Amino acid sequence: MSRTLELSPNAQLNKTLLDKYMSLPMPDGKIQATYIWIDGTGEHVRCKDRTLDFIPQSPSELPIWNYDGSSTYQAEGSNSDVYLHPVTIYRDPFRRGNNILVLCETYRYDGTPTESNKRKSCLEVCKLTADERPWFGIEQEYTLLDVDGRPLGWPKNGFPGPQGPYYCGVGADKVYARDIVDAHYRACLYAGVKLCGTNAEVMPAQWEYQVGPCEGISIGDDLWMSRFLLHRVAEEFGIVATLDPKPMQGDWNGAGAHTNVSTKTMREPGGIAEIEKAINKLSKHHDRHIRAYDPHGGKDNERRLTGKHETSSIHDFNAGVANRGCSIRIPRGVSDQGFGYFEDRRPSSNCDPYSVAEAILRTICLDE
Repeated sequence: MSRTLELSPNAQLNKTLLDKYMSLPMPDGKIQATYIWIDGTGEHVRCKDRTLDFIPQSPSELPIWNYDGSSTYQAEGSNSDVYLHPVTIYRDPFRRGNNILVLCETYRYDGTPTESNKRKSCLEVCKLTADERPWFGIEQEYTLLDVDGRPLGWPKNGFPGPQGPYYCGVGADKVYARDIVDAHYRACLYAGVKLCGTNAEVMPAQWEYQVGPCEGISIGDDLWMSRFLLHRVAEEFGIVATLDPKPMQGDWNGAGAHTNVSTKTMREPGGIAEIEKAINKLSKHHDRHIRAYDPHGGKDNERRLTGKHETSSIHDFNAGVANRGCSIRIPRGVSDQGFGYFEDRRPSSNCDPYSVAEAILRTICLDE
C-alpha cells in the first residue's frame, strides 16, 4: 500500500471482515433501501438507509422520509425537517439481492422544492418538450485525490511529467487507480445506470466516464446516481473523487461535463440544419447558460474556461466542426453525414445536469 493510502482510515480497514456479515441471510420480506439526495451545496450527495418490509415496483410505493436539513445547508435548526420524495429506483451493487438505491427530490416543510432541487423544474420542461424526443449524453470528468488532497500518484514535492502520455494511457507510469474506474463501471451497469464508456483523461489521475444516451429527465437521474456510486466506490479504496472543474492550477487540463444533445429532427437525414438553428439560438443566451452550467453561477467555470487546455473562453460564444476549443462542437462525423448531435463543451464537471438539460431545452426547443 502506498504511503498516502496508509493515511486513509478507510484504506486501513480489513475489508474481508465485512464479508461474513454481508453473507448473513436477510429475513423474509425485508430489504434495505438507501435514500440518496443532493445537499444544499448543489454538488454533493448525502444518503441514509432504512429497512422496508416489501419489494417496491415503483418509486410511488416508497414512503416519503425526512432528514435534518440544518446539517446539509438546507434548513434552519429551528425548523430543520426536509422531506425526501423518492423518484427513481436503482439496484444496490454493494448489498445486492433485492436491496435498492433510491434517488430522491428534496422539499421544504411547506411543500416547496429546496433551492438545490433542480429536478422539479427540469421535469416540467422535459414534459413540455417530450414530442422532440431530446437525447442527452454527458461526459463526466473527475480527478482522484489522496486523502490529503493531492492528485493520486503525483509526487508530494513536485509534479509529474507534462501532459501528453496520460490520455487513454496504459501502464503504471501513466495511469493511477484503474481499479476504481473498473469497479465504478461495473457498479453502474449493475445498478441500472446507462453508463456507456470510460477512459483516462489528459491530466494524470483524471478520468472520464460517459452516461447516455438518455431521454429527458433520465440524464439527470442517471448522472447523479453515477456520481453517488463513484464517491461510494472510491470511499472503499480510501481515495477521494473530486468533481472540481480546476483541481490543479497551472498548465493542467480542467474537468468538464461535456453535454451531447440531439432532438428527433436532428437525428434524421438533413438534421444538420436543425443543429445549426439550435446553435444560433444558444449563441444568443450565452450568459444565461454560463450561469446554469456550474453550481456557483459561473464562478467555478471562470477557473476552467480560459480558452486554453481544450476550452473556449467563458466570455465568448463560438462553434465549430471538430474544434475542442469551441463552446459548441459539431463532431466531424455529424458534419459529414448531415445529421446527428452537437456537443456543448461549457458545463463544468460539478454542474447540476438537471440545470444543464433544462437550460438547453428552454433555449433550443421552447425558444425562451
